[in-house]
Amino acid sequence: MTKITRRGITLALGATAFLAACNNGVGGSGAATIDARVDATMAQLYSQYPNTRQLQSKSTGVLVMPLVTEAGLGLGGAYGRGALRVGGVTVDYYSTTKASAGLQIGAQQYAHVLFFMTQDALMNFRRSPGWAASANIEYATPDRGETLAAETTTSLSPVIAIIFGQSGLRVGATLDGVKYSRIIP
Repeated sequence: MTKITRRGITLALGATAFLAACNNGVGGSGAATIDARVDATMAQLYSQYPNTRQLQSKSTGVLVMPLVTEAGLGLGGAYGRGALRVGGVTVDYYSTTKASAGLQIGAQQYAHVLFFMTQDALMNFRRSPGWAASANIEYATPDRGETLAAETTTSLSPVIAIIFGQSGLRVGATLDGVKYSRIIP
């Protein structure tokens, strides 16, 4: 007779979350695949939230992470790969990694886009060996069926992040740290 314990359930959930984080669909894809996913992500963003076209036209550069997979059980993490575009052209490829600790359980996937609104913010990002997201970013997280708030298109923030297309379930209260690093796909 098989006995199901709380420890067994916890281990099973942890293993599932870990496997979900490792298999985010971007894997060992090359530059062409990342670019195709970036194009599809931007098309989805513009379709769902038309005001983001204005935001893009005012920005000096856009970092697009088409798919970020996040999982956690106490300790958590996230990973994704994307491209930095300046003037609509890919200039570099980046990965994002995130570590979190706290009361959390679950896994989710989402897309996110960073709009660099000043040349200085873009240059700081490109010159750094690894750039950590900090308080100088304004986040706009649209709910289902809502449009982005007008202040995101008139904001004076040097970087505006939009997170959308969430799927999965992750709950909890955590302390997070996000880092972006240049990669060669």
